[in-house]
Amino acid sequence: MKVWRTLLVAASLLAAPITLAYAQSTAPVKAKNVVLVHGAWADGSSWSEVIPILQAAGLHVTAVQNPLTSLSESVEATERALAEQDGPTVLVAHSWGGTVISQVGTDPKVTGLVYIAARAPDSNEDFVALSKQFPTGPVRAGIVERDGFTKLSGDAFLKYFANGVTPEKAKELYAVQWPTAASIFAGRTTDAAWHAKPSWYAVSKNDDTINPDLQRFLAKRMHATTVELDAGHLSLVSRPKEVANLILQAAGYGQS
Repeated sequence: MKVWRTLLVAASLLAAPITLAYAQSTAPVKAKNVVLVHGAWADGSSWSEVIPILQAAGLHVTAVQNPLTSLSESVEATERALAEQDGPTVLVAHSWGGTVISQVGTDPKVTGLVYIAARAPDSNEDFVALSKQFPTGPVRAGIVERDGFTKLSGDAFLKYFANGVTPEKAKELYAVQWPTAASIFAGRTTDAAWHAKPSWYAVSKNDDTINPDLQRFLAKRMHATTVELDAGHLSLVSRPKEVANLILQAAGYGQS
């Protein structure tokens, strides 16, 4: 009987997104606003599947059009969006955008940080060196650089960056892919807001862009409330309900 009970518990865990044991010890502050920051090779439309769910829950949502020209200019764009918010705000980032919210998240308005398959550097950390401690994703071979800016080749974008997304949606996202300065990946933050602010993390288990074990390391390091999703790098597109639920939890709304 004890063995069967153990097997049943294991089966139930495999059947649903996994919430790991890094949960916050106190209840989240009820937020009024959510500011979304996209990552490299994308624009604000990458949040289009998540935004309606958050709005339906009553949250005021702003998607930053991250310029991806430098860390400082991306931080400034997010700070401008944050300055427009009235009251407690949750900052959310995908991919490279996690670098931005780690810097900006020290703002007093920010009540929580949510990382979606995202970088989460420590202050002045060489994140490139940290990343090299984990296997490189196949997407890297498809990076094409021209005049200091990078894009992903069509093959790399559709196969590896957007794996798990429907072919039609993946092609649409490829069409709006935003050029990303090659220099931003080596940019270092001067702050790491996750040391002081409660954090949440959605690991993409099938990620071919940021190694899933690197994501797990980052989530554990920041003691984030963590879920694991059966998704590629663009979980915000392929698994929007689960991503929105994590954001709602961080905003003190529970799950939709």
